[in-house]
Amino acid sequence: MTVTTDRLPSYDEAVAAFDPVIGLEVHVELGTASKMFCGCSTTFGAPPNSQVCPTCLGLPGSLPVLNGAAVESTVRVGLALNATIVPWCRFARKNYFYPDMPKNFQTSQYDEPICVDGWLDVELVTEDGARTVRVEIERVHMEEDTGKSLHVGGATGRIHGADHSLVDYNRAGIPLIEIVTRPVEGAGAQAPELARAYVTALREIMRGLGVSDVRMEQGSLRCDANVSLRPGPEAPLVTRSETKNVNSLRSVERAVRHEIRRQAGRLTAGERVVQETRHWHEDTGITTPGRSKEQAEDYRYFPEPDLVPVAPDRDWVERLRAELPETPDARRIRLLDEWSLSEFDLQSMVNAGAVDLVAQTVEAGAPVDAARKWWLGEIARVANERGVALDELPITPAQVAAVVALVEAGELNDTLARQVIEGVLAGEGEPAEVVAERGLAVLSDDTALLAAVDAALAEQPDVAEKIRSGKVAAAGAIVGAVMKATRGQADAARVRELVLSRCA
Repeated sequence: MTVTTDRLPSYDEAVAAFDPVIGLEVHVELGTASKMFCGCSTTFGAPPNSQVCPTCLGLPGSLPVLNGAAVESTVRVGLALNATIVPWCRFARKNYFYPDMPKNFQTSQYDEPICVDGWLDVELVTEDGARTVRVEIERVHMEEDTGKSLHVGGATGRIHGADHSLVDYNRAGIPLIEIVTRPVEGAGAQAPELARAYVTALREIMRGLGVSDVRMEQGSLRCDANVSLRPGPEAPLVTRSETKNVNSLRSVERAVRHEIRRQAGRLTAGERVVQETRHWHEDTGITTPGRSKEQAEDYRYFPEPDLVPVAPDRDWVERLRAELPETPDARRIRLLDEWSLSEFDLQSMVNAGAVDLVAQTVEAGAPVDAARKWWLGEIARVANERGVALDELPITPAQVAAVVALVEAGELNDTLARQVIEGVLAGEGEPAEVVAERGLAVLSDDTALLAAVDAALAEQPDVAEKIRSGKVAAAGAIVGAVMKATRGQADAARVRELVLSRCA
């Protein structure tokens, strides 16, 4: 019997019957100017196959040269994740055929990675308050990214049903690190939230180190989520599935949650969980089978003969350790004091992924309260509607600070400011340009305002009579009518003053 999606157990039923264990493999493209083993540019969005050379295309006679900046970035990541930087490591060839791997092998690190035995403490919010979960990191290793396949003609964008496929090798050879956790046990029903919190924390660290732009929508940070279910916390680890290339924080949580339900459905029905890779579908919220991994795949690893081993100098490693920037946790503690926030206020920002954005908005000149208000209010609403993280929206902290400055100067009210933000998000330009193009300026001319007030009073004589009889709360209806008539451009406080003076 096959368990279908509409007959899956509820999530609560699944975690009541089974203990989830997760493992996360996060791939991060490093933000170097050139590729891992050649001098080709890594700029995102260039025309297909315009940033390639004989080396990254794997043409005969080409030889790789290791990117020193990529090694330094990887060491800094390892240090930030409390890992040991090994005294000696080397690259290997991972042999497999796939159209987007032009050499038919990937230059990676196999049994001798550069960073081992790290950890990252992740904070989870529970009904009983926050708790810290230590996620153990098995390794951080260096490799090169593959190209990108585009399947044309199908309904899903996947190879099944497509008419033909195209390959863009611009991404092939871009420096990549893979951060692999050990099995994460003990999260229970909060396994999906822990997965998201861990990837969120990793992204904060990468951004703080300046080693990657970690833009998940562009593929510079991708997560493979492993999930398995066992009968109870004391039972041994069992067969897992691996959901590949999940590319948003929200999707990491959703994919883990779905896999827990799917596997629970199979196990409850007396079926077994197949070890396989799976594809995540953002539109339907489900995973589908990729390829079976019933047997260990033989990639025929062997040491890369064209690259010498890497032996990080100990003094150099210690200099990098001393130069590490402030950790996200230390920064939060500092901001808590500098911004005079409550723990609840700061945690709300952390949960929304807004700490860096608010900080950068404040650095651009906005007051803390105003920066928090817009990022956690209107902009967060748009992000939720679009199903993306705040920093994936096309608006910058500097632009938000510019909107705040216009409000502070009395040139915009909140209603107009929301329209300006809407225009910026729609690609209409900088805030000042949106204001000019849309004609969004606060009406401060009393003559124009009085005309609008008189018109509203004339249209609602019963309300006007209530105000004259002393029921000043009724003035709200007239203020609302004026705001509507002026498309939100009137100063509501000034309108109210004019309404009360007219009805005195």
